[in-house]
Amino acid sequence: EVQLVESGGGLVQPGGSLTLSCATSGFIFAVYPMTWIRQAPGKGVEWVSSITAGGDTPSYSDAVKGRFTISRDNRKNTLHLQLNNLKTDDTGMYYCVQGWFGGSSLSDYADRGQGTQVTVSS
Repeated sequence: EVQLVESGGGLVQPGGSLTLSCATSGFIFAVYPMTWIRQAPGKGVEWVSSITAGGDTPSYSDAVKGRFTISRDNRKNTLHLQLNNLKTDDTGMYYCVQGWFGGSSLSDYADRGQGTQVTVSS
């Protein structure tokens, strides 16, 4: 059974930082690209960042490029997302998913965790 457990979210002021983690099990983590998505209240799912299976090629949405850093530890089956210089628009529920971005609805992602909430507010 695929399991994805996100953690590390919280309430932070604009300009602050957070580190999100995604602990995985139930599949061979090292052969899958992985992706972070987010959903703000009342909005569709937005692609945030992806990383290739080997971890050598990250990619970012324009909204987060230069502020977020994705990484993975294939020995520990864990995905990370470092969030710096946070903005109020970054507020939302963050999820890690297997593979690449697959749609703007949470129902497009059969295997996902419960997410971790990031709230950026002064």
